[in-house]
Amino acid sequence: MFATIGRTWGLGKASWAVLQKDRELIIFPILSFLSIAIVAAIFFSIALAAGTVDRLDTGGVEGQTVQDQIKLIDVVIGVLFIVAATYAGIFFNAALIAAAMQRLKGGDPNVGSGIRAVLPHAHSILGWAIISATVGILLRVLRSKTDSFIGKIAIDLVGGVWAYITFFVVPVLVLNGVGPIGAIKESAGLFKRTWGEQFTASFGFGLFYTAAMLAGFALGGIVASANIVAGIIVGVLVIGLATAVVSAMEAIFKAALFQYAFEGRTPAGFEDQNLRESYRRVF
Repeated sequence: MFATIGRTWGLGKASWAVLQKDRELIIFPILSFLSIAIVAAIFFSIALAAGTVDRLDTGGVEGQTVQDQIKLIDVVIGVLFIVAATYAGIFFNAALIAAAMQRLKGGDPNVGSGIRAVLPHAHSILGWAIISATVGILLRVLRSKTDSFIGKIAIDLVGGVWAYITFFVVPVLVLNGVGPIGAIKESAGLFKRTWGEQFTASFGFGLFYTAAMLAGFALGGIVASANIVAGIIVGVLVIGLATAVVSAMEAIFKAALFQYAFEGRTPAGFEDQNLRESYRRVF
């Protein structure tokens, strides 16, 4: 475990070094956030016009719950919103991974080249977004329907396993040009060889995300002591920028591991031993 964490730290530093060569990769997570915000605004307007917002507000209706008032149109709007938001997030994540792969192969990527690389696979990304959103909705529904603590833990474990076996779905979709079902199968095959690295990588980047949040809150709190509005703005900006940096590093990390697994070639800036040990077979 300590050796694996050490390799993950080394790969993280290598990802940071790659990011320094193409800092515009940070733009992709920002575009992802903005696109999801736009989707949310559009669907909120639709929900408002359809009366969904009013029906979800049960404060003035005595003796009725949300379930009593909700209609089919409300469910449709909610499901379509989840799928659209999921698609927006996955699309720009795929573009980020494609751009990272271009850099790892010696190219000089930019935002345009990353987006152009994923446009031919937009339909496959949509298919994966539908599958991903459906699984997420089902897990949330199942969790809300059970009152058992053990049952909730079991559902959370299923969700965790699903996240890990689909770890490489996006790069497989874009870089191997297969459909969503084929991408899930290939990603699951890689999971058998890389589960230990995936666990520790997720833990490591989780710490980075946490550090980004804490830094934002700390700086925002300092500024807020003088001006609350300015403190909120600073905190949001710092958290947003730091999160975008970590997201870009994580995508580079995933692209490097994926390239080594499928091509057997060590990406520039990464150590062969770290990647080779990451892909030793465990099953």
